[in-house]
Amino acid sequence: MVFKIPLSFPVLNGNESLYAQQALNSGHIAAFGQFINRFENKLSKRLKTHEAVALNSGTSALHLGMVLLGVGPDDEVICQSFTFCASANPIVYLGANPIFVDSEKDTWNICPELLEDTILSRMAKGKKPKAIVIVHLFGMPAKMKEIVELSVKYNIPVLEDAAEAIGSKYQGRYCGTFGRIGVFSFNGNKIITSGGGGALVSNDTSFIQHARHLSTQAREDLPFYHHLEIGYNYKMNNLSAAVGLAQLEQLDSCIKSRRLVNQRYRKLLKNFPGIEFQSESNDSLSNYWLTTILVDKEKTGFSNNQLKIALMNKGIESRFLWKPLHTQPVFNMTPYYGGNTAEKLFENGLCLPSSVDLTLQDQEMIVSVIQEELSKTFK
Repeated sequence: MVFKIPLSFPVLNGNESLYAQQALNSGHIAAFGQFINRFENKLSKRLKTHEAVALNSGTSALHLGMVLLGVGPDDEVICQSFTFCASANPIVYLGANPIFVDSEKDTWNICPELLEDTILSRMAKGKKPKAIVIVHLFGMPAKMKEIVELSVKYNIPVLEDAAEAIGSKYQGRYCGTFGRIGVFSFNGNKIITSGGGGALVSNDTSFIQHARHLSTQAREDLPFYHHLEIGYNYKMNNLSAAVGLAQLEQLDSCIKSRRLVNQRYRKLLKNFPGIEFQSESNDSLSNYWLTTILVDKEKTGFSNNQLKIALMNKGIESRFLWKPLHTQPVFNMTPYYGGNTAEKLFENGLCLPSSVDLTLQDQEMIVSVIQEELSKTFK
C-alpha cells in the first residue's frame, strides 16, 4: 500500500546525486572506492573517540561485533527483549543463547536493576554471560550510567545497538560510544540512510582492524587468495557510501527536524486524554527517529490497533512498537527476566509518521484522526 503520509521516508536533497554520479563515474561501485573511506572518516570525526567500519547492514555490524567479542557456541548473551529481532538473531547465528531482559518504564530500554538480577542469576547457574546487548529504542538513550557500571562490575562487555540512535546523546556523549563496540544502521527508513548499510564503531584499534579484515572475507594480504579464518561479505559498497556520506553531512538538520516533529506532536496532543509519549530525561538528547505514543484505551475509548486502522483509512502509515522477543514463537524456549513492561508497551504503543519533511499540516491531519476517534468516545 502506498501511503499519502509514510511512517519514515528518506529525504535526498543534499549531495546524494552528485556523489552517486561521482562513484559511478569512478567505476568503483563495489566494496572499494573513495566514498567508503570518506564515509568512515566523516563518521569517526563526528564521534571523536571512535573509529568506524562501514558495513552493508546494521545486522551485519551486530553479528561482526559479537564475533569480535568472542561469542560462540553455548555462550549466553543478555539482550533487551523489547527490540527488533536483529538485536538477537546474530546471537543464534553463532550458536549462542539469548537471555532476554525486560524494559524500564522511563526510556523503554533495558532495566538496569533487572539486568543485574539476570547477571547474578546466570552466574549462580555457572553461566557468566559473554556480552550484554543494549538498544536505544526509537533514538532514546538507555540508562547508560547504570549499565556501564554493571559492565565494569561484572567484567561483561556491552555491545551497543544504536541502530536507531545515530546522533542521540547521553550525558553529552554520542550513543554508540559507551560499549566496547557500537553499531549503527543506515536502512532506508532510518534518520539518515545509505539505502542499506550499517557501521561498527569502537575505540579499540584492534577491533577496528579485525573488523575490516573479517568484513572482506578475511583475505590475507598476499598475491593470491589465502584465508586463516572465516570471514564475511559485509563491507559497504562505494555507491551506498556515496549516498551515506551525503546524508551524514545533513545529520544535524535531520535531528533538528525530527525533534521539531516530536515537539509539534506533544503540543498538538497535549490535552488529549490517554495519550502518553516516550520520556526524555535531562541526561538525554534523543534524535527522535520515530515519535511514539502509548494509547490508554480506558481513557481514550479506542486501542492502538483501532487508531492504526483509522490512520490507514486516511492514507497515513503508522506501526506498532516492537513485539517483545521473549513472546516470539521462535524464542519460546529462551529464558526471560522481568515482568510485563515490554508487553504493555507493545499492547498500547504506536509509532506515528516522523519523516524529516513532515509538515505541520501533515501533523494536524494526523491529529485530526485521533481527535475524530476521541469524539466517538465522548459524544
